[in-house]
Amino acid sequence: MLSNKVFRRIGFRFLIVLMGVPMQVNLAMSAEFSKSQIRQNIAQKLMLDMRYFCHDDNEKCREPMTVLPESLADLIEDTGLGGVILFSENLRYPNQIAALTNDMQKAALSSKAGQPLFIAIDQEGGRVFRTPRVFTTDFAGNMAIGATEAKHGTRFASESGQILAQELKALGINTNFAPNVDVNANLENPVINVRSFGQDPKLVAEMGEAQVRAMQGEGVLATLKHFPGHGDTHTDSHLALPVVDHTKAVIDAVDVYPFKQIIAKAKPAMVMTAHIQYPQLDDSTLLDRDGNPQIKPATLSHKILTGILRDELNFDGIIVSDAMNMAGIAKFFDQTDAVAASFAAGTDVVVMPLPMHNKQDIKRFNKLLDALVKKVQKGELDAKQIARSAERIRATKQRFGLAKWPAPSPEQLAANLSANKQKAQKLADAAVAALSGMAKDYVIPASDKVLVLMPEMNVCSALEYHITLYRPKQQIMCMSLQQINAASLKSALQQVDSVVVGSMTPTPSLVELGGMEDMAANQQQLMGFDEAQAMLPGLFDQVQASGKRSILVYLRMPYDKARLDTRAGAVLATYNANVYALSEDEDARFTGGTMDSLARVLIGLLTPSGGLPVSLTNSVHTEAAPHPARFEWAND
Repeated sequence: MLSNKVFRRIGFRFLIVLMGVPMQVNLAMSAEFSKSQIRQNIAQKLMLDMRYFCHDDNEKCREPMTVLPESLADLIEDTGLGGVILFSENLRYPNQIAALTNDMQKAALSSKAGQPLFIAIDQEGGRVFRTPRVFTTDFAGNMAIGATEAKHGTRFASESGQILAQELKALGINTNFAPNVDVNANLENPVINVRSFGQDPKLVAEMGEAQVRAMQGEGVLATLKHFPGHGDTHTDSHLALPVVDHTKAVIDAVDVYPFKQIIAKAKPAMVMTAHIQYPQLDDSTLLDRDGNPQIKPATLSHKILTGILRDELNFDGIIVSDAMNMAGIAKFFDQTDAVAASFAAGTDVVVMPLPMHNKQDIKRFNKLLDALVKKVQKGELDAKQIARSAERIRATKQRFGLAKWPAPSPEQLAANLSANKQKAQKLADAAVAALSGMAKDYVIPASDKVLVLMPEMNVCSALEYHITLYRPKQQIMCMSLQQINAASLKSALQQVDSVVVGSMTPTPSLVELGGMEDMAANQQQLMGFDEAQAMLPGLFDQVQASGKRSILVYLRMPYDKARLDTRAGAVLATYNANVYALSEDEDARFTGGTMDSLARVLIGLLTPSGGLPVSLTNSVHTEAAPHPARFEWAND
């Protein structure tokens, strides 16, 4: 027999569909609000992740939440929660994802608020990609798109934005935290790098605008991030609180430029804040948890979010915070106070204010709501501002028709997958660039024995797989840079004619590996990448001494401090190294569109035609950088 709550969810869903419009709570803009109204408004302004959930009180819960448990359905219904963000742990296969998102929306529409959820995801393409790659279209990412601009304009930005949105919609996901429009002004940026379209603010603006239009043309909310810009940082805001000390002229011409242009031309639904200090925009301080003054990061800055983003740039959409569990906020500030400060600064939706791992966390979330309500009642938060923000959220949900979205359709996803993956393959093909050397230097003869050295074994296996698809008799020795030693390298070099070496710099960031939840394991993985990269100069010296053909492949940023390009016979850039297993079998082959493109370049079936969307000089200018087609290698 159905419980009353389950019955209400089904009945309420039917009523909403029948009416064709979302239920709304229209509040008069006055200082007089009931406690329940304030609580509903605040709940609409919060977005939770439910990546892991255990039915006991295990604080170290690592059980992926793939089916909505009744306790979390009750939380959504009882509080009128505004949104949920999904991660790869939540997403296994299309029918499961569709059932999960459908159940979440049923619970939301059964609440007293009657509002649908923002169901969000970080689906940028490239390394930041949350859905299963085998079931969805795996694009090469933003810098690969930037590398195609000279010959293809905004074609691949539009195609990727459209397909990403179509596939998310088929899975019941209505909000994409993309595109990333940070200008990669710092070539050693640990967290943005190839997530950026490039170093030219105009290029970034053009590509970002094309993606926003394409995504929102399919009905999915697009999000510009990370305002006012994360492109010139040496620090990952997942780990610390970065500072960008640009002059106001540089900020306007570089960092803020893409946001300004896209907001004016394409009306993005959302803009995401950055946990970054910008002292030239706001040098005011607030006390951290230890009582020390800290310059307000953008996420907590009224001058930046309201004064610049709202008032100067005339953004009238939803301001959404970056994840509040990142060290740029959580390390320095009490979480309740940080949420309140972000609300006061002008944020509409605060993302991941606290973990949601067990039933105790549900109680903590309700305590957070109560604490925020008290701050409103005491006048520490402006009730009118909270109400206006909640109304903006409701209006946006109505504008995009989230309450009457079509049901998720895994069948439609499957029907279009082959054609979509072919389009993604064309992007990967068009992005590969030859940075030095002639075809004779990087095309490997069929008779050669080849040593392939990659930063991780899965990438190596994928490249080997794709080479042997086209040349079954090519002899290939595949090794991981994280596993070789001097003796094994010496032995391998004696047996081969050509050597292909992959460079992955800067090291992948936490957001690419999954985020803060699994930081300890991810940091261990990052150490492996760092150690692999550190051995490359000596490795190339050995390859040079052996007289073997050497081909360097930049899998991420086509730049490194050691200038490996001077040691290699030829240099290629792919801007991407995404691979995935073809099945769940232990011995499953690994594949990836970029590895297929690289394989065909190495055996002469594809001529590299990509450009270079960064200038390879580690500096920022007050004017837009040159067109990517005119960039050359820097002689520093």
